[in-house]
Amino acid sequence: MDELVKKIYEDTEFIEIIAEIIKNETVQEMKLYRQHYETSCFDHCLVASYYCYQFCKKHHLDYISCARAAMLHDLFLYDWRKRQDGRKGLHAFTHPKTAYENASQLFDLNEKEKDIILKHMWPITFSFPKYRESFVLTLVDKRCALNEAICQMRTQYSEKKAFRFVYVFLGLLILKR
Repeated sequence: MDELVKKIYEDTEFIEIIAEIIKNETVQEMKLYRQHYETSCFDHCLVASYYCYQFCKKHHLDYISCARAAMLHDLFLYDWRKRQDGRKGLHAFTHPKTAYENASQLFDLNEKEKDIILKHMWPITFSFPKYRESFVLTLVDKRCALNEAICQMRTQYSEKKAFRFVYVFLGLLILKR
């Protein structure tokens, strides 16, 4: 993940598009909340935003709106794993609206950006996306979540493998004495 984030920050055109967003103090707070496994909401959104930017640019879609909206699509600022007072409904169903409300208070969003944020959880949320860019983030978001899960499984598997090696090594040392 660190190498990918480094690569993202080296893409000056992309960073210029989202610069206003990533410099915002409230958006920076996303670093304090985990999204999937060990990935922060900020890093998850950054990677999703970058993939949306690349895909939309390649396919002549509105890559600016899609990149901006993707950077804001999980701007909910709470630990979704814990029950929150005042939050009604399950996180998967409610967080697009929360992210939209937070984003619209901080930034002037165009209609496409609003739709992308509000409908990024389709088909879990029943509102059908209006724009192709909304579908792009819907798919990219799922891909990023899957990548984060796979990275976590690899890490856990590698750690278990290392611990087994240590146990075998220690066992051989004990038997050798």
